[in-house]
Amino acid sequence: MVVAGQVPATFERHERVRHRAEYQKIYDRGSKVHSRFFTVFTCPNGLRWGRLGIAATRKLGGAVVRNKAKRLVREVFRRNKLAPGVDVVVIPRRELVEASLTTLEFEFRQNIERSLRRSRDVR
Repeated sequence: MVVAGQVPATFERHERVRHRAEYQKIYDRGSKVHSRFFTVFTCPNGLRWGRLGIAATRKLGGAVVRNKAKRLVREVFRRNKLAPGVDVVVIPRRELVEASLTTLEFEFRQNIERSLRRSRDVR
């Protein structure tokens, strides 16, 4: 049950970037911000909700490491749905797996705000 004014504590199917063409559009048209734990791309999507995509490549590590990184990123996104109407793609770095959830949330919020400011300045 969702109480008025609260963010739903779920990560629904419609909140995911799922197709290669969508990722490519975000990479091409979006704004990019680098940080210690990940690189974040943001791009307006024309919807009333934000969507998340995660690009965890084998360069990050084995399957266990990649899956842990994706779980952490999804949890941070689920807790901090900051940007309705914006697609977010996160490319995790190795340091992300060792970081605390609190640190990741702070970094994520900062990067989303920087990226949104950057994309507004470009227009």
